[in-house]
Amino acid sequence: MSAPVWARRRAAAVQAWREFRTNTGGLLGAAFIALLVVFSLLAPLLIDQDGLNVVTATGSPLEPPSGAYWLGTDESGRSVLLLTLWGARVSLLVGFAATLLSVVVGTLVGVVSAHFGGWISAVLMRITDFFLVLPALVLAAVLMAVLPKSMWTVIMAIGVTSWPTTARLVRAQTLSVESRPYIERSKALGGGHTHIIGKHVLPSVLPLVFANTTLVVGGSIIAESTLAFLGMSGPEISWGSMLDRANQSGAVTAGAWWYLLPPGVAIVLVVLSFTLVGRALETVLNPRLKGDR
Repeated sequence: MSAPVWARRRAAAVQAWREFRTNTGGLLGAAFIALLVVFSLLAPLLIDQDGLNVVTATGSPLEPPSGAYWLGTDESGRSVLLLTLWGARVSLLVGFAATLLSVVVGTLVGVVSAHFGGWISAVLMRITDFFLVLPALVLAAVLMAVLPKSMWTVIMAIGVTSWPTTARLVRAQTLSVESRPYIERSKALGGGHTHIIGKHVLPSVLPLVFANTTLVVGGSIIAESTLAFLGMSGPEISWGSMLDRANQSGAVTAGAWWYLLPPGVAIVLVVLSFTLVGRALETVLNPRLKGDR
C-alpha cells in the first residue's frame, strides 16, 4: 500500500479520535471498559484464588457486608467482591470471543452476498433470513442443551446465532460501496474479486463493522448472563452464574441483596459502557448522525 494512502488513513484515524473525544459518554464508557479489561488480565496476579474455593473459604454463608467482606459472602462463605471481580474475566472473554465469531461470519456473508450477487446472494440471504426468524436466545439454549456445557460451547452458541444482523448491515454497506464509480473503474482495469474486496470494499466497510461490534459485545454479554442464569453454562464463575447460584441458594428469599446486586450492576454498567462507545462511534463514522449528537 502506497505511502499517500497510509497518510490519508492515519489522518482519518486522528480526526475520528478527535471527534470521539468530544463525546463524553463514549469516552467514559471506553475508559471503564479499558480499566475492566486491564484488571481482568491482571486478576490472577491480584486475587487470592483460595478465596474462590468453596473448601478454603473462611466466611459464613450469606454473611452481610462488613469490614472483612465488603460485599458480603455467598452461600459457601466466599467473598462476593472476589467472585464479581473474577467473574468479569469469563463474562468479558465470552462477550469478546462470541462477538468476534459473530462479526467474522456476518462480515464474510454480507460482503460475499453483495459482491457476487445472483444465486450466491439468494442462498446466503435465505440462510440469513432463517436465522433472523428464529429467536437467537432460544436457538442458543437448544445448542447448549445438546452440546457439552463449557465456556467455549457458550461462545459458539452465541456466535453462530447472532451474526445475521451484522450480515445484513455489511451487505447494505457493501452494495453502497460497489455502486461508486471507482469500483467500476477498478473492474474496467481488470481488478479481480480479491483486489476489489480487499482494496476497496473492506476498508470502506470495516469502520461501520467496528462501530457495530461494540454494540454486539453488550448483547453477547447479556446472552451469556441469561444462559448462565438458566443453568446452561459451564462450571466457570461468571456474573450470570453468580445470579443463578444466588437464585438457587435462596438468597432472594433470605434477603441477601448483596449477593444479587454486584453481578447485576456489573452487567448493567458493562453493557451501558459498550452501548455508549458504540453510539459514539456511530456518530463519528456516520456524518448523517453528527447533527443529532
